[in-house]
Amino acid sequence: MSAENSKVEGFQDKIESKFRNIGKGKYGRIIKMARTPTPEEYRKTVTITGIGIIVLGAVGFGIMWLMTYLPTYF
Repeated sequence: MSAENSKVEGFQDKIESKFRNIGKGKYGRIIKMARTPTPEEYRKTVTITGIGIIVLGAVGFGIMWLMTYLPTYF
């Protein structure tokens, strides 16, 4: 049981040391500056993302339609 405990403790120490250095690395300043978006910013992001998904879906559908029906004319 002692060997298992030391192995688990070593694994836990390794994880804790990684989490301890989260705010100190090269991305620490960015993480400290990050904030939760306002409802207006969130709404704009969701709207733009939704429009992008719809446009990509329409382009994909158009390509599929062309690949399905256009070869029968040749």
